Amino acid sequence: MVSDSIIVRRIPRYLRSAAVAYPSAHFPGKTAPGKGPSKMIELKSTAFDAEAFLAKAGLGRRIVQLKPKQAFFSQGNTADSVFYLQKGRAKLTVVSKNGKEATITLLTAGDFVGEESIAGAVGLRLATATAITTCVALKIEREEMIRVMHEEHSFSDLFLKFLLARSMRTQADLVDQLFNSSEKRLARILLLMAEFGKPGEPETLIPQITQETLADMIGTTRSRVSFFMNRFRKLGFIEYNGRIRVHKSLLNVILHD
Repeated sequence: MVSDSIIVRRIPRYLRSAAVAYPSAHFPGKTAPGKGPSKMIELKSTAFDAEAFLAKAGLGRRIVQLKPKQAFFSQGNTADSVFYLQKGRAKLTVVSKNGKEATITLLTAGDFVGEESIAGAVGLRLATATAITTCVALKIEREEMIRVMHEEHSFSDLFLKFLLARSMRTQADLVDQLFNSSEKRLARILLLMAEFGKPGEPETLIPQITQETLADMIGTTRSRVSFFMNRFRKLGFIEYNGRIRVHKSLLNVILHD
């Protein structure tokens, strides 16, 4: 019969030390004398939810509501925050030194605006963001935006996808401006406002927008916009009586050479 002392000598020194320090400790799969199987406690970390972050107010961010024609920020203001548009439509405009205003782009729910605030040192706004319809947005302070981008990869991935999509849209706008006729440019803007080509059903009834704004966006005169709008209506591509309803058939203007 083998003695207990021989068994102890055969146990490696590091295990023997642990047995002395923690006599009640036992290995997984073993059962302590007079006790049932041990239970392991698992610590679960909560995954960051980017959509939840953008949906609710919190530290360094708050929900703001804007009426039509109310500005999120104005050109020349301090660039100290980023806005995430939850509901509504807005536009981004710039004003030249001579006082001429031009509309750069239209904004819809799911867009960020004011992202220049996180590009290096705090500077000034390069454009004015104005609500076209009643808007609900999340205002994120510059420091909080930088923090969450550094710490949460799911959020930085989402923001990067948005920036790439905006870059592609800007390139498409430039190509459109350089190579397409003003009639095609107008048709494209109306289709974009109706959100044709995006997932889900298009919103065929677009927000109220003046012919002057449309003219600024496509680089032509108001009289030319009026001429094309009447032509589109006669062809059944659009309807308008105060607000414009866009039909899918308007795509024919872009596809036709």
